[in-house]
Formats: sequence, structure tokens, C-alpha cells
Amino acid sequence: MTANAKALIAKIKQLPPQRMAEVEDFVDFLRARENEQYLTRAAAHASEASFAQVWDNDDDAAYDRM
Repeated sequence: MTANAKALIAKIKQLPPQRMAEVEDFVDFLRARENEQYLTRAAAHASEASFAQVWDNDDDAAYDRM
């Protein structure tokens, strides 16, 4: 565990129970947002091959040069 993590845990331990619950809710929110962003990036990466034929063709090359 890093020094920053230890310092954060020490600060959280000093909070009243209601504030600890708020911190936990916020951490859950941050984790959910990270998971959502991961899924979005994974879906975009997975679809690249499917769109390659649409994006990489001679007809669209003229637009790429604009």
C-alpha cells in the first residue's frame, strides 16, 4: 500500500459514520464510471475491424485528402 493510500485511509477513519457512507458512495460512483469507460473503449476497439471496410476504401480516400 502506498503512502498516499495510507494517508487517505487514516483521514477516512477520522470521519463520522455518515461521512464514511458518503465517501463509500463516491468511491462506488468512481468505480462504476471507470467500468463504463472501460466498456466503451472495449466496444470501440471491438468494432474497429467491422468499420475498417467502411472507413478504408478508395471512394472515401478522396474525403480523407480534404
